[in-house]
This record gives sequence, structure tokens and C-alpha cells, in this order.
Amino acid sequence: MEDLLEKHLYVLILCGGGGKRLWPRSRIKFPKQFIKLLGEKTIFQDTVKRARTLVPYARIFVVTNFDYVDEVRIQAPGIPRKNIISEPRAKDTAMAIGIGTLFIHKVDPLAVITILASDHHVENLQKFDQAVKIAAQAANLGDFLVTIGIKPTFPHTGMGYIKTSHLFKKIDNASIFKVEKFVEKPNLQTAEKFLSEGGYFWNSNLYTWRADSILRAIDKHLPKTAAGIEKIRESLETSKEKEVIERVYQEVESISIDYGVSEKSKNILLVPADFPWSDIGDWKVAYDISKKDKEGNVVIFEKGKGEYVGMETKNCLIHFSDELIATIGVENLIIVDTKDALLVARKDKAQDVKKLVNFLKEKGKDKYL
Repeated sequence: MEDLLEKHLYVLILCGGGGKRLWPRSRIKFPKQFIKLLGEKTIFQDTVKRARTLVPYARIFVVTNFDYVDEVRIQAPGIPRKNIISEPRAKDTAMAIGIGTLFIHKVDPLAVITILASDHHVENLQKFDQAVKIAAQAANLGDFLVTIGIKPTFPHTGMGYIKTSHLFKKIDNASIFKVEKFVEKPNLQTAEKFLSEGGYFWNSNLYTWRADSILRAIDKHLPKTAAGIEKIRESLETSKEKEVIERVYQEVESISIDYGVSEKSKNILLVPADFPWSDIGDWKVAYDISKKDKEGNVVIFEKGKGEYVGMETKNCLIHFSDELIATIGVENLIIVDTKDALLVARKDKAQDVKKLVNFLKEKGKDKYL
């Protein structure tokens, strides 16, 4: 176990674009993972910090869009340049994991890889570390794909679930379960049923697996994607590498690892965990996980130079930079001010910010996106 963790554990951070629901702070050219949404560090920097509790910088790899490589290097200078893999275009997580695994497998054929998304928020790093290390040991038992399932604390309707079938093994007194199936986001009645029945966990997309196991799974369930990965492998360190990667990314399908591989696989194991975890997908989530004042307000100064004055203001999220923001007589609002755009929305409409961004695009307002 020590040899595995000391020599062969790697972290692959998925650092693509997206983040429409966190507009106007999150933009196409500067997406959500690179902004200081919750504190002094960006979401991406917090992810790197989690990775560093597991492995040294030399065993952290990042898959990101070509346009974001420089920002990755600025925000995480400790990660070697050769460990930053650039995609010419976004093709979802199956391809991102495939190409990232290819590069790691080339360095270490015995690699066990933990996948971290760059836009997740995790508290209690000790419990996080324990869960990942148990998952790494489980993955090393054989040809298994291991996921960390978060124990649900309420009937969440915005989260996918994983149903377990039976106890597979115990490792260091931790229970490892066999996965029966993945379940789409349920309605409230179904989510309440999941909670009362037990055996259901929130799908965190925190995967750990041996490099050869996930490459084999992609080959089995996504043969066209696997063929593209093989073409890239053959071109590595040749004069045609860049050209081949570009061509493969033009042709390969865009599909998530969940839809493409996990939901079709019969060799999935689950490690239960109860550390606080969130996918920072919208401003409501940002509000929920942030520290609040006595009136229930979350006030975030992007650069720490702004000034806020509020009267009769409750349960609002207010995010801005250098200016003065003043509010009176408002509740349950999201107020996000940037140098060229201001968002004001009811908190219960946080999910619809994506619709607003799409509407702005339809109106030709691309310069604000």
C-alpha cells in the first residue's frame, strides 16, 4: 500500500471551460475555475491544494483547453509544463480523461489515477485524503473503476445518484461496495425514497482507477474514442503530434465518462464518504457554501478593495470588485457586479442564469460572454 501511494498514485485535474451559470464572473475566456469565488484562492488553486495533499507536483497532471494553459501555469507554477495537456477543443470528460491517462500511462504503466474536477469544493481534507487512499487501494485490487460516493444528507434533486448492491470488501475498516447502477437526477419524491431506503449515494465524479483499467474500459465501451487515443499515442514526440491531436479532436464524439463508460460498466466499486462536497455549478451553491453575516448575507470582494453598505438586506449574495455597492429592502437576491456587466436575480433563479447567457448570445452580445 505504501509503495502504491508513494510511487504510483497520480492526480489528473480536469480543467475545461464552462460555468455559464456563474456569469458574469465566469466568462468564456476566463471560466469559473480561475476566479476567486470563495476566498483568497481560486477554485482551481484549491483543487491543486487538494491534489498536493495526495501527491507531489511531479505527479499532478492537468487537462485543459489550449487557451487556458498560460493561466494554469500562472496559478499553479509548481506543476511541470510537460504535465499540462492542452486540448484544441472541448470534447467532454471521456476524451479529456482518455488523453490525460495516455500521458500518465506513458510515464508510469503502473499508475493509479485519481480524477479531480477543477470546479468542486471540498471541506475536511483529512476525510478526503482517507477516501482517496482507500479508493486507490481498491482500484489496485484488479480491473476495477472506483468512485467515491457522498452520503446524502437531504433529498437532493439536482444531483445524480449511485445505487450500491452489496459489500465487496473492507479495506482498513472501510467498506467498499459493488455498484448496481447510476441514477439520473430524481424528482423530490424519488430523492426522498432514496434517502429512506439507503444504499444510494450522490455521484461526485471523484473517480480512481488504474491507468490500464480505464483505457481498457474506454476501448470496450467507446471504441471510436479509443481509436483516436491510440492515434495520438502513436504520434507522441513526433513532428505530427500536434496535427494528429487536432484531427482526432475534430472527429471524436463529445461524451462524458459517466454516459460513455461508467453507466455501461459492471466493474464499478464505491467508497462511501461523508466530507462536505459541492459542485460549484451556480450562484446559489456559492451562497450555500459561503460564510454568512448575521443577516444571512454573503458579501464577496473580488479584489478586497470594494465597500458594501446594506440596510434591511437579508439572505443575499453580493459579489463585486472596487466600487461601493449599497442595498436597501431586498431579500434572497444574487447581485454580481463586474466592470462591464451587472447581474441581479432572485436566488431561486440561479439555475436560469445559463438561459440568460444563451439569450445574450442569441442577441449578439458575445463581447459580454
